[in-house]
Amino acid sequence: MSESKGRRPVLQHPLAEPQPPQIADALEEAIALHQRGQLAQAEPLYRAILGRMPDHFTALHMLGVIEAQRRNFAPAVQLIGRALQLNPDSAPAHANLGIALRRLKRHEEAIASFERALAIKPDYAEAFHNRGNALLELGRYEDAVASYDRALAVKPHYPEALNNRGIAQDQLKRREEAAAGIADTAAALNDRGIALCRQRRPAEALVSFDQALAIKSDYADALNNRGNALIDLKRYQDAVDSYDRAVAIKPDLAGALNNRGVALRQLHRHREAIASYDRALAIKPDHTDALNNRATALSDLNRPEEAAEAFARLLSLAPGFDYASGNLLHSKQHCCDWENYDQDVERVASAVAAGKRAVLPFGFLSMSGLPEAQLQCARTFGNDKYSASQEPIWRGERYRHDQVRVAYLSADFRGHAVAYLMAGVLEAHDRSRFDITAISFTRAEQDEMRARLKNSVDRFVDVEGKSDRDVALLLKELEIDIAVDLMGYTKGNRLGIFALRPAPIQVNYLGYPGTTGADYIDYILADRFVIREDAHSFYSEKVVSLPETFQPRDARQRIGERTPTRAAAGLPESGFVFCSIHNNYKIAPHIFDVWMRLLRQVDGSVLWLLGDNAVAVRHLQQHAERRSVAPDRLVFAPRIALEDHLARQRLADLFLDTLPYNAGTTASDALWVGLPVLTCAGSSFAGRMAGSLLNAVGLPELITDNLADYEALALALARDGNRLAAIRAKLARHRDTFPLFDTDRFRRHLESAYETMWQRYQRGEPPASFAVAPDPTPLRR
Repeated sequence: MSESKGRRPVLQHPLAEPQPPQIADALEEAIALHQRGQLAQAEPLYRAILGRMPDHFTALHMLGVIEAQRRNFAPAVQLIGRALQLNPDSAPAHANLGIALRRLKRHEEAIASFERALAIKPDYAEAFHNRGNALLELGRYEDAVASYDRALAVKPHYPEALNNRGIAQDQLKRREEAAAGIADTAAALNDRGIALCRQRRPAEALVSFDQALAIKSDYADALNNRGNALIDLKRYQDAVDSYDRAVAIKPDLAGALNNRGVALRQLHRHREAIASYDRALAIKPDHTDALNNRATALSDLNRPEEAAEAFARLLSLAPGFDYASGNLLHSKQHCCDWENYDQDVERVASAVAAGKRAVLPFGFLSMSGLPEAQLQCARTFGNDKYSASQEPIWRGERYRHDQVRVAYLSADFRGHAVAYLMAGVLEAHDRSRFDITAISFTRAEQDEMRARLKNSVDRFVDVEGKSDRDVALLLKELEIDIAVDLMGYTKGNRLGIFALRPAPIQVNYLGYPGTTGADYIDYILADRFVIREDAHSFYSEKVVSLPETFQPRDARQRIGERTPTRAAAGLPESGFVFCSIHNNYKIAPHIFDVWMRLLRQVDGSVLWLLGDNAVAVRHLQQHAERRSVAPDRLVFAPRIALEDHLARQRLADLFLDTLPYNAGTTASDALWVGLPVLTCAGSSFAGRMAGSLLNAVGLPELITDNLADYEALALALARDGNRLAAIRAKLARHRDTFPLFDTDRFRRHLESAYETMWQRYQRGEPPASFAVAPDPTPLRR
């Protein structure tokens, strides 16, 4: 017999009663804890109230409910009975007494209690259902059916009542009606699970789907939906298993095959995911979700040309499909396919301005340099995918700790750019003032960087496979004061954790050079250059301006011991080497035009680029040829280990930055090895990163603010060896004497920012923008 309602007593705030304010406050806290299932915390509060007011109806009733929930039914009957002597007009109390009496096999008394509840509240569906359960156990099947019918008249989609009605009918030999009722129950439980998933309650949804499957084990749709709940719970392998069961029962269930691909992609089994999408498309060629997901998996495999073709096919079937136009353009950017580039960018930007779901925020950084447009894009996407929870985990408590508790959250605690930048800061944090936790979203291979990071923090927690809610509850349990998201809208992010508001202070930092557009992120860490004061309104977060640069740098970063020869790197033995070794999607036609004019004007020069996909290499060579530059003057560098990459960059003469999306880590890498960086500063955070780094290393003369000046300065430096040599010498001197590479100085500034945030919170003040004062310790000069 299904009794998900009968098993658990009704938890309902009864009628208000006169009480002193301190008692009212204690009761409110106890009920809040009780509703969250924290029985051990709620019980002493109820008992304390009864110590002050022994005849407090609500405390007696709720304490009785706790006893019933713990299956201590005899004391539950005693406590709820005492409460009813004080207030005999409480329908929930009579219903709860009936539940406890029934579990003690005192069925007639239980029925009488349910009937008293119904006399007070005639539309009490749960009381009708539980009355039916007691009648069923007494063998009074006709009466039980009648009671379940009354419950269903009030609440037509009541799965437990439908199921138990079917059991009673089966006992009456009404097999056909019983089977129909049980089938209806399975369908109702499946529908309820779908509704719970939509409400972002996947754990409860999973229970509902499992109940449906307990009734109808071959229910393929419920197995498919069960897999969806498991994906929401980050239990990806279990989801795959559920989809496999669904497809085994119903081989043409294209939706399950598509969803199976989604789970496989989360397990980084991209080729298997594509095969699953292909099976779905073989059944249903116009399955737009499968087309979209297949294209995304191709992007993950660095097959951007095929991804672009798949997005184009999707748009031919569904022109307005969410984010498809932006994904198509970003795939083409990865290919350096610039056909109709300006029109495509304008089309996407116009859609963003109209509030349409046109492009992912990360992809948009390389399409538009306008911070106001980036804010609109982030808000649209964030509201769609990561909207704020209506039930925040942190509810205003004021933590009092000897140390400020800071948690950094990321999927990139491994050999990744963010980790390379942050490692030294994590090691240097002042443990007398700060307690540091790292929350890792992935159980990455145990590379050298991951091992180093684990030794750099007070606790390192792997949360792969845990739901967003579980991770949020962990942060609450740890009483984290400041939760720092190191990802923003980059791949593998878990902004859903922050949407649940697990910490009093939540910060956007480093991994994503832009705004999240989310009201639940309180601050963004920047500096006065990357976010000018007149641009603060284009960031949903309050802006914290660090005094010298936003970017940390690990002063222990090793450079390969051996610098290769030019020949070994594929470079000519002589001639000027312009360098721009970073992701190809950042190269836009207008910046490439400048580069090609430089090559035409500087005899024997070459442009050294990243060559990590053959399609981009082919297109860039074609673009060069169309601009009257021989394709062999573009030299393509393969991806290699970071230390070796740093060493080979010493062979270049000048690093040329991109716009609207600047170099970030790659710019500081170049400066670290002594390679000057020339930038053109834009308007957004992403377009001003390199300028921040150049200011912090004392080379503001390499910052331009328009492409004409950028081109002129690049040409002048390429033609004037002495001038360039002087800049290189200056960079060499400044490397160890200016702020950019002073890890500990940066750490002090970062900690000052955290302390100011924390002090405002301790005073009960809302977040506000502020600037951190420079550390008074003199710079080494």
